[in-house]
Amino acid sequence: MFPRILVPTDLSDRNARSLKLALALVRDGPASVTLVHVVQQVSGLSPGEMRAFYDRLVKRSRRGLARAAKPFAGRGIMVRSQVLIGEPAREIVRAAVAERADLIVMGSHRVDPKRRGMGWGTTSYKVGILCRCPILLVK
Repeated sequence: MFPRILVPTDLSDRNARSLKLALALVRDGPASVTLVHVVQQVSGLSPGEMRAFYDRLVKRSRRGLARAAKPFAGRGIMVRSQVLIGEPAREIVRAAVAERADLIVMGSHRVDPKRRGMGWGTTSYKVGILCRCPILLVK
């Protein structure tokens, strides 16, 4: 049903459910999965100014994505990984367009309805507003 699935992850345990759900979705038919991790860029500084710092973060992120990809690869599912540097929501939307994603599966935290206006600036909210493909938010 969704041949190209994009799964953004911050590489924390909070994303375990998103990864598990994406794995369940691709079991139902031929699909490919792209795992994406975005290293938050320090605003006001170009990546070149902190190259060594970003290089370490990218290297560590690649190792985390390789661990996250193992269950997919172990089931013969085509899986790719990308580490991007920038503002997370913007980079996830760009990756979805570039990969021609049919679905994004990503984690989202709960928003307290009693605290109006709080939580509306989350990455998942921004991606949900900006992306053109369906988004499955996992809580």
